[in-house]
Amino acid sequence: MIKEFKEFIAKGNVMDMAVGIIIGAAFTAIVTSLVDDLINPIISLFTGGIDFSSLKLALGEGDNAATFNYGNFIMAVINFLIVAWVVFLLVKAVNRAKTVAMGEPEAAEEAPAGPTTEDLLVQIRDELRNRPNA
Repeated sequence: MIKEFKEFIAKGNVMDMAVGIIIGAAFTAIVTSLVDDLINPIISLFTGGIDFSSLKLALGEGDNAATFNYGNFIMAVINFLIVAWVVFLLVKAVNRAKTVAMGEPEAAEEAPAGPTTEDLLVQIRDELRNRPNA
């Protein structure tokens, strides 16, 4: 059983997945910091520092009543949209850099286009007109 476990762990798929998860966690920290520390402060300048996280609806009476914290959900959706946009921009930049680094494939030279069917028919018509009657 230990031998089978070693073979399972040594397979490329498991190692690739582990590396992907580790890199993904590190990338998450970078994107989270970018959004929280750089983008959100800029957005708060334009929105006047609006924070929806304090919005809630009491589901009972008293200080210990359960609350429906819909403001946290609104903030989570807003943060998700910001993070998704930042990831989109980062992936777009990486893809562009990869294209430039690999060199853009040169456009294949196209063969000159031959005459269209209409052009051929006009040419045949003109030749028939210019042909002496035999």
